[in-house]
Amino acid sequence: MFRQVGIVLLLSAASLGASAQVVQNTTARPSSAQAPAQAAPARPADGGQSASSNSTMAELQQLIQNRTLNELRTTYNGNYGASLLFKADDLTYYVAMFQQKNFWRVVKTTSESQAEQTYKAFVEQTVQLADVDIRRIKLDAERAVTEKQIGANETRLNALQNDLSMQRQQEQQVAARQEQARQEAAALANERQAAREQLNTLQRQIRMLEEQQTKLDNASSVTSQDVRRGR
Repeated sequence: MFRQVGIVLLLSAASLGASAQVVQNTTARPSSAQAPAQAAPARPADGGQSASSNSTMAELQQLIQNRTLNELRTTYNGNYGASLLFKADDLTYYVAMFQQKNFWRVVKTTSESQAEQTYKAFVEQTVQLADVDIRRIKLDAERAVTEKQIGANETRLNALQNDLSMQRQQEQQVAARQEQARQEAAALANERQAAREQLNTLQRQIRMLEEQQTKLDNASSVTSQDVRRGR
């Protein structure tokens, strides 16, 4: 029994019509025009026409649909990937490189060493090709995190500004209350001083009257005694 190929390759086979470059028994690197990041897969070299029914691409698609291949290795790098597939009944290897869900290059060979070397070359290419996408993903994530931090810091800044504004208002209110309290205290001190002076005046008057009353009492007592003696 043959093992079913990976889901990406199955989806690629189902979605592909005329969007892959067919290359047989070669490990040459694609030109820069063939491998732009996020671009549509390159078309075949025969004037841009769709892969014919007897092409390696069509053959691989049919084998995948028939599930007659073993998926030996698959490597993903960003939107790019490479797979090493094996057809056991005739010992044939298929090496495919794909972008997103579209086959880009296909190599067919009966040489195990060539298949392994081609697969490694394809994997290296996917690493290079995916570098820009991976960097973009990381930069986008860093940007999003930075924007969150900016939002959090803006919120914190607004909170601190509001706290400072409220603190200043409270300080002004406290200062106003303290000034009012000082004025009231000064007024009370003046009133207390006036009250003490009034009290002292009243106390002096009372003592004077008491002294006068005492003198009158003493005088009355002497007169009474004289009157008794005169009898």
